[in-house]
Amino acid sequence: MRAYEELVRRHREIAVRTAYVIAGPSEAEDAAQEGFVKAYRALDRFRPGAPFRPWLLRIVANEARNRARSAGRRAGLALRAAGGASGGGAPPPEEAAVAREDLSRLVEALGDLREPDRLAVGYRFLLGLSEAETAEALGVPRGTVKSRVSRALARLRARMEEER
Repeated sequence: MRAYEELVRRHREIAVRTAYVIAGPSEAEDAAQEGFVKAYRALDRFRPGAPFRPWLLRIVANEARNRARSAGRRAGLALRAAGGASGGGAPPPEEAAVAREDLSRLVEALGDLREPDRLAVGYRFLLGLSEAETAEALGVPRGTVKSRVSRALARLRARMEEER
């Protein structure tokens, strides 16, 4: 039990962020917590020697997806998490307004991506997972992650340029 408590402590933050990306702020904590419970119950199915984090995040992501679906939300709305980070000093008001507008357009564009592409981008750039970890968490080959991220970034770039 203590060993699992340590795993929860180590992976809690990324589990909540994963759930946030998929299900939004109102479901993130509950989805992560339920994901940990389900992972504990499934420990006998964990492959010895396999990395724990991608396995756990897959369970958390499935739980978050189920919660988002049942609530009738689209997972893309949760990508507002990208705007949560804050830099050092405050930029001039004009720059801040442009940055907010750009962020708003980016969040909207992310929300318009297909779910597989949106999740690949979210896991890679919002959660900071490696390609291998993203592939493991999504249950797809690494090449699929590369192509989804590349395709999604091209669409985002084109849309952002089009709107400028």
